[in-house]
Amino acid sequence: QVQLVESGGGLVQAGGSLRLSCAASGRTFSSYVMAWFRQAPGQEREFVAGIRLTGSTYYGDSVKGRFTISRDNAKNTVILQMNNLKPEDTAAYYCAAALFPLSSGFLEPKTFGSWGQGTQVTVSS
Repeated sequence: QVQLVESGGGLVQAGGSLRLSCAASGRTFSSYVMAWFRQAPGQEREFVAGIRLTGSTYYGDSVKGRFTISRDNAKNTVILQMNNLKPEDTAAYYCAAALFPLSSGFLEPKTFGSWGQGTQVTVSS
């Protein structure tokens, strides 16, 4: 398993931007499918964005066109660039890793065996 540490959360006004980073330990980072999930109080954990080993990216419907996920295998880092933020984006954001090949669906939290501690994003209206 890899160890994951998120950073970059904070408070921003609606329409603003934030850049979340996820630093992973270990020498096999390139073998992991990476994703970001988020969870607001009282709600289930929601898929935000994911990136496969090939670099193919996937996004939740609510963030398409606003968020961009990328990875740098040389730096063991995954980035989530969030633009045009909305109050409904307020949540704790979690970085997650799953060793390829995946044991279940790409969009499901249960697929990912490694999680960061989370970073809070708050968007004010």
